[in-house]
Amino acid sequence: MDNTKFLIINPDDNVMIALVELKSGEVVNGITLLNDVVKGHKIALRDISKDEDIVKYGFPIGHATQPILKGMHVHTHNVATNLNDVLEYTYEPQLDSYDVKAKNRDVYVYRRSNGEVGIRNELWIVPTVGCIVGQTRQLADLFMREVNPGPEFDGIHVFGHQFGCSQMGDDHENTKETLQNIAKHPNAGAVLVLGLGCENNQVKEFRESYGAYDANRVKFLVMQEVEDELEVGLEALKELYDSMKNDKRTKADVSELRIGLKCGGSDGLSGITANPLLGKLSDYITHHGGTSVLTEVPEMFGAEKILMRRAKNQTVFDKTVHLINDFKDYYKKNNQVIYDNPSPGNKNGGITTLEDKSLGCTQKAGHSVVCDVLGQTDRLKTKGLNLISAPGNDLVSVTTLGMSGCQLVLFSTGRGTPFGGFIPTIKVSTNTEIFKKKPNWIDFNAGSLTEGVDMETLLENFVDFIVEVVNGKKTRNEINNFREIGIFKTGVIL
Repeated sequence: MDNTKFLIINPDDNVMIALVELKSGEVVNGITLLNDVVKGHKIALRDISKDEDIVKYGFPIGHATQPILKGMHVHTHNVATNLNDVLEYTYEPQLDSYDVKAKNRDVYVYRRSNGEVGIRNELWIVPTVGCIVGQTRQLADLFMREVNPGPEFDGIHVFGHQFGCSQMGDDHENTKETLQNIAKHPNAGAVLVLGLGCENNQVKEFRESYGAYDANRVKFLVMQEVEDELEVGLEALKELYDSMKNDKRTKADVSELRIGLKCGGSDGLSGITANPLLGKLSDYITHHGGTSVLTEVPEMFGAEKILMRRAKNQTVFDKTVHLINDFKDYYKKNNQVIYDNPSPGNKNGGITTLEDKSLGCTQKAGHSVVCDVLGQTDRLKTKGLNLISAPGNDLVSVTTLGMSGCQLVLFSTGRGTPFGGFIPTIKVSTNTEIFKKKPNWIDFNAGSLTEGVDMETLLENFVDFIVEVVNGKKTRNEINNFREIGIFKTGVIL
């Protein structure tokens, strides 16, 4: 039997996964295929009746909308979701057992005066409003022409966005809190907060609610209040640079790390290769006293009970229930279908229903206890595995992970993406083909798991790679200077 052609994830499954392109009439696992099947897609292991559950990962991912014969391609043409509306849940704790063999590692980080730890020493300009982004970039370019930065300087970066004005209520507060949290991030050795002067997101109120800060490391400038904003801004940047240029890396270990978990452009192998690898890494980090963070709430729908049963206590369980149902209510308030997911690219890659996507997505959380649940602009306060509220959108969810305090994000992808957040974003491919096709996008290949490499060996290599990144090795998004932020909104724009 050629096990390189197919995979049965769980013995209770009634489908297998094609690991290579398969043709109609080909015999695989003793089954004659009745259709051509693309890599990552599902094949019926036996006859499945209409309305019977399709089982993958040991859980239902939907039901058959018509009779499916043994050997048939199983996908959107003959399967529909089982999911519906807001649900009630009961706390039934069931902690998973797991083993962590990979040893703790030393890392070298920047320890900030407030006790937080960064893995980069960058100078950031944070605009309070979208209409001055061009000016902030002009200012950053001027700084680089005027200053010859030293070896401990990792660059000057601007994080543009379209908001900060013409917003009201929750959206206004969310924009302000998002930018405040970014400006507090320990990957920045110093920050210039730059405002225009007439926007809703006023610098005065921004500074007053910002919290305690070191005036040598954080400065505020309103452009309408000065005659030459470039001259004054450049002087502020030079002063900030002088305060951070002598910062040095010091020895720590992985217990200091806060790592975000994200997937985008998923395919049928996401829940088989890259996401389980991220789950192993999450367990490794939390086992050694560090922190991992899972988000993309809509991609928990259908797999949320797996996370709920691992809640540390009743309080964390209740917060998880609110996390799920509040996001469903958000869909309903906007008259949208709760389960209108996955995307066209996901479907092309072999993901059939939201349950299929969610069960693969939550593999990134490994088997650790869920220790806390955070709102969208909350900052991390509890070590271990955390959940945080954000949509599946790549820009918004990675921004949320970063502003919570994560120093880097692990981003699994089967379709490929050049995207990077405002913190290092390690792209992990689910398949070797995209790793080879897009070496300028992808940092690490989990597709080797279908080619004979065992998980423990790959995990050791992955940990080594992450340590290199923490210690200063640039990710692809950093090399390409792809650093984007996305701010969540729910209301109108004036």
